[in-house]
Amino acid sequence: MDVMADTPENGLASARRTLELETEGLQALRAALDGSLAEPLQKAIAAIRAAEQGRVILTGMGKSGHVGRKIAATLASTGTPAYFVHPGEASHGDLGMIRSEDVVIALSWSGEAPELSDIVAYTRRFGVTLIAITSRAGSTLAQASDVPLILPAMPEACPNGLAPTTSTTMQIALGDALAVALLSLRGFSAKDFRQFHPGGKLGAQLRRARDLMHDGTAVPMVPQDATLSQAIVEMTGKRFGVTAVVDAEGRLVGAITDGDVRRAFEAAFVDRPVREVMNRGPRTIPPDMLAQEALALMNRLRITSLFVVEDGRPGGILHMHDLLRAGVA
Repeated sequence: MDVMADTPENGLASARRTLELETEGLQALRAALDGSLAEPLQKAIAAIRAAEQGRVILTGMGKSGHVGRKIAATLASTGTPAYFVHPGEASHGDLGMIRSEDVVIALSWSGEAPELSDIVAYTRRFGVTLIAITSRAGSTLAQASDVPLILPAMPEACPNGLAPTTSTTMQIALGDALAVALLSLRGFSAKDFRQFHPGGKLGAQLRRARDLMHDGTAVPMVPQDATLSQAIVEMTGKRFGVTAVVDAEGRLVGAITDGDVRRAFEAAFVDRPVREVMNRGPRTIPPDMLAQEALALMNRLRITSLFVVEDGRPGGILHMHDLLRAGVA
């Protein structure tokens, strides 16, 4: 009787063993980057960078194909044009999607997937650079490739040694390493990320202060010769709990907050000029500051709004609620 499959304790032990074996696979992969895999990976990076007019085509069958799709998506989202071509579809017309200036990355743990034969032959016939990701240096795929990336042959976490587990983890990790290396060499910035990730939480975090701020007449603002009562009216009307104080040229010279008003409360206080009460060093941010950076600043300073200033002039105001509504937090 197989007791291991029936007890939660043994299920947890199996989960631990899976993670341990996959961790060992990643450690072996990391060690290979200091040895046999170092030069081939550099060649692969150079080949992709040299294909300025081409794309990176990922291909693979089964679980390696699923990994290939993930690597293609990661490359594309980090500035390297890439997509996945299914080897079966390639044999029925999709080979026409591959051009001579492209680079093909084929994944096969054994290096003997028969479904890859047509796409491999196509790359050899038309001089398309072929990078192989496999665990067998003597395999058909590795021997046919221009750049074989040979992964350490580690045991699968599957007790039967059959289900791709450790192998796919290593393939994904190598794909990530390749994508991030290309990203770093290209100088891919947060601004570039914004172009490829406009939606979802990441897109929200990469938005700029200018994208979310209130501007124009929505910005609470009074001249520096205004009275405190006028500042209170402005603060109340705009509902930010703060107002900018500007000079005759429209430059920010201070700010009045609810706290400043409470501290100034005394007889005839509303007739006092704002310049006597205002904070002369209000916290400001530039229009191009990332939304996530603005939120972090608000949290650190324990404030709820920031004036967005350019060339010394307040062009907008950004409230924490704007960031929360945009999904930044």
